[in-house]
Amino acid sequence: MTQPTRRTIRFNDEGRRFNARVAGLALRDGQLLIHRAVHEPFWTIPGGTAELGEDSRATLVREMREELGIEVSVGRLVFLVENFFDFEGRAWHEIGWYYLMDLPHDFPFSTDGRIIHEIVDGKNRLEFKWVSATRDSLAALPLPPVFLADRIEVLPDTTEHVVWDDGVL
Repeated sequence: MTQPTRRTIRFNDEGRRFNARVAGLALRDGQLLIHRAVHEPFWTIPGGTAELGEDSRATLVREMREELGIEVSVGRLVFLVENFFDFEGRAWHEIGWYYLMDLPHDFPFSTDGRIIHEIVDGKNRLEFKWVSATRDSLAALPLPPVFLADRIEVLPDTTEHVVWDDGVL
């Protein structure tokens, strides 16, 4: 049986790209889970591109099932971010939903900065690790959107809409 064609909410127009991204803030014992595609120069909050007809919570559940092989619990929406940045010769306009996310207790955990999970996702090799959920720790990384470093220690009580320009990644 063939898989249906995926219809991600991403399009290109004359050197520009629009992307609808959903990400999960997984926090445990003062640590934050981050990931990166090894060919890229920055880390991000785990998540992925939404698909047509899929709500943002379902996107996060699907992405974590695909990338981590686990079922997650999606909490409240913390940030709705309009992020603008330049990457790989394109001007990006990205809408990002950032939810709190709980992982199963038996998901690998480490406070020593080592890679705790790796997977090949399409043509990308992804690696995941836990980092200290502090301003200084996140500011030391290339971790867009960079405003997260200033906000990670005290997350807002209600959903916050943020318009941000990360510049060149």
